[in-house]
Amino acid sequence: MSDADDPRDLVLTRLIPVPRRALWRAWTEPDLLKRWFAPAPYTTPVAELDVRPGGSNHIVMRSPEGQDLPNRGVYLEVVPDTRLVVTDAYRAAWIPSDKPFLTVILTFADDAGGTRYTARARHWTMEDRDRHEAMGFAQGWGICADQLTEVVRGLG
Repeated sequence: MSDADDPRDLVLTRLIPVPRRALWRAWTEPDLLKRWFAPAPYTTPVAELDVRPGGSNHIVMRSPEGQDLPNRGVYLEVVPDTRLVVTDAYRAAWIPSDKPFLTVILTFADDAGGTRYTARARHWTMEDRDRHEAMGFAQGWGICADQLTEVVRGLG
């Protein structure tokens, strides 16, 4: 089975007019990630990233009302400027999470003078996939992709 044909996936793809390196930086540099990761008016006050296979991350999104939504995960695959895979199945150092929800597979490919950016949210179950879709995956991840595009335009 390839990345492209799992029914548990939700996928967002955009052609972004910047080099792959700029998108990679926005996903792997905490100060950049904080600027776009949560759909406005949410913010991202915390982004701790140890970007290496087996490295952990801790990202906190904050609602306009001040509610913190922490996300912890572990990087499974790191191919600079090309592919980044992270899962919430682990909290850190191969310590299982209480309830795995998804694995995010990011790919960055040269296309039409820019980058074909694909964010694939692969869920453990169809029920999780459907719940994520109902939570507003398309709208929320779309807003974040727009914010990401604005941040990376100046990076080149």
